[in-house]
Amino acid sequence: MIDRIHTSQVEADAGSVAIAGHVHEIRDLGGLVFLIVRDREGLIQVVFKEEREPELFEAVQDVGSEDVVRIVGEPVESDQAPGGVEIAPTEYEVIDEADSPLPLEISKDVDVDLSTRLDNRALDLRKPEVLSVFTLRSELMTAMEEWFEAEEFVDIKTPRISKGGAEGGAELFPILYYDKDAFLSQSPQLYKQMLMAAGYEAVYENGTAFRAEDFATSRHVSEIAMFDVELAYIEDHHDVMDVQEESLRHALRAAAENAERELDVLDVDLQVPEEDFPRITFDEALDILETEYGHFPDDPTDLDTKGEKLLGEYFEEQGHPAFFVVGYPDEKFYYMQDVEGDDVASRKFDLIYKGQELSSGGQREHDVERMVEVMEEQGVETANFEFYIEALSFGTPPHGGYGLGIDRLVQKVAELDNIKEAIMFPRDPNRLEP
Repeated sequence: MIDRIHTSQVEADAGSVAIAGHVHEIRDLGGLVFLIVRDREGLIQVVFKEEREPELFEAVQDVGSEDVVRIVGEPVESDQAPGGVEIAPTEYEVIDEADSPLPLEISKDVDVDLSTRLDNRALDLRKPEVLSVFTLRSELMTAMEEWFEAEEFVDIKTPRISKGGAEGGAELFPILYYDKDAFLSQSPQLYKQMLMAAGYEAVYENGTAFRAEDFATSRHVSEIAMFDVELAYIEDHHDVMDVQEESLRHALRAAAENAERELDVLDVDLQVPEEDFPRITFDEALDILETEYGHFPDDPTDLDTKGEKLLGEYFEEQGHPAFFVVGYPDEKFYYMQDVEGDDVASRKFDLIYKGQELSSGGQREHDVERMVEVMEEQGVETANFEFYIEALSFGTPPHGGYGLGIDRLVQKVAELDNIKEAIMFPRDPNRLEP
């Protein structure tokens, strides 16, 4: 490894240090040249003085924006420098030169459309605010996984290739699997349930799902990062919501505590919801929309984007950025439990955070006869799911779970306009590269 430390580790009067990174900014003031050098930890200023180090001063005249450099020098205090420290160089080396001109400006806030940014993603990812998004994302997911490991959930990996979709429909990407037709995984749902039947009791997966939707929105992508959870021996769907609430609160708290620098760069004041998340029925949600906003979703069996946003505003005004809506009347997939006489239409819920749905979940149907009956009613080809039906036929405990959209979580926490900004290399109907 090249001998160096990160910019965040540089302290004034600590003796000679070596740093390396990209040249973020250049300011030439005649007998002085100021270089702002950037690495993944931040920025640091290096001051070249002609009268102090003429050879280095001459060498730095040819430096270009985004060149990769390594500098050795003495760190000293400076009120004018980023972080209050600057380096007086004693060694200077250009490791690699960047092509010029750059297709994107890195150091300045220039208005560039998202498509251009994504076309030049390798450069765009260098921006401090963009890098902060993915550092924040890593902090959220690390904390989430730590919570589930502490609660003794088993980390699983399910196939990305399947014979059929967990939810059926046309939202599947077909592929040729040797000489057979197959699909990219729409959800690990069936495998999670099989593991409940197998006695694993509590599992989670940080994985990927694919949805072949033809969309043009700021909240959808074709390749989705998902955090899936399933747990057995539950009383009802409230046990599942308890797990989601506590794990999300833990992740948000960890981000607020450990990603202060990133949140500051993004100008985000992250509030951790310490009180219980409200849990309202679907009918109550419709009543709020009608009474408070005069809004009626076009589909009376579902919440639309505007409805979710308005509900988000309603609950945020009461200090609740996150809340559950329970019992969607027309979402009774064959694996979702529908209890006759229950106080909700089905034991299915959505978690809405800052006005956007983050996850769907609920209690599953563990009675195989009843499940197969619903599959047939919904026109599901049961022959494609024999492995699943059989697995649940040998005694399955009551269970439930959910799938959390990681990209949407990052989008809302980082307060990004478009979900694609929360993904390093997003995929949508029109983007297959880079």
